[in-house]
Amino acid sequence: MTTLDADAPPPLTEPDTPSVSRPRPQAHRVFLAILRRDLMVTGKELWVILVQVGLTPLFLLFVFVRVLGGQGMVAANFANFFLPGIVALAALTTALQSVALPLVKELGFTREIEDRLLAPLPTELVAVGKLVTATLRGLIAAVLLYPLGALVVGSAPWQPDRLPMVLVTVLLGGWIGGGIGMTLATLLPVQRINITFSLFVTPIIWTGCVHYPWRLLSPMPWFQAVTAVNPMTYVAEGVRGAMLPTVPHLPGWVCLLVLTGVAGATTVGSVRSLCRRAIG
Repeated sequence: MTTLDADAPPPLTEPDTPSVSRPRPQAHRVFLAILRRDLMVTGKELWVILVQVGLTPLFLLFVFVRVLGGQGMVAANFANFFLPGIVALAALTTALQSVALPLVKELGFTREIEDRLLAPLPTELVAVGKLVTATLRGLIAAVLLYPLGALVVGSAPWQPDRLPMVLVTVLLGGWIGGGIGMTLATLLPVQRINITFSLFVTPIIWTGCVHYPWRLLSPMPWFQAVTAVNPMTYVAEGVRGAMLPTVPHLPGWVCLLVLTGVAGATTVGSVRSLCRRAIG
């Protein structure tokens, strides 16, 4: 070692500075923040929901009740059967449309779904958040349609003590609609979603006991069996039975049992489908 090296001062070293790391936000807080944002968007798009809800169901009510009923082609009490079915239909189809069509765009050319996937949140909760938002939109649709339908037909059945049954049935119907919509959006290519959507929704409407009680189909057992496969049947029968307990209908516990099972199945299927599509 030279004298110069021996007399040289030790090299300067930077003082150790503790690394500062921000705490990772909790998953439930991120989930609630995303859900709150979606609800704010829903509030701003309330008029869109109103148009989405009102056109087809209200035209159906007007034609069947006012036009055909006014000419004596439809029974006078048909509106009492029809309005609960229309309320149920609005809940399921609005939830289905609310998640299916936007999700196709998010997974396709806009890629907006990536913003949610990059959040510190499991992908499964991203899917559940979309189901919750779709269900709430379906509930809003049903709540808005009931007074509008009452204005069209001139009256509406009302059973305040059966309101919890109506709400539970509508929520289950909206959740199922959201699960079906998410599954369709994640499995089908963008160019085929519109035609498949029409082919899928039309049987739901016309074989879902929206226009008639299920028990009155006993003279046509084959068609009664077809309607029993449609989850829309149990939403319509659950709402109809709660609003009009004196008319023939499926027992409420049967409707809730079937809808709960279908809701569980659609939840698992739709969440897995979105996760596979997001990872792929």
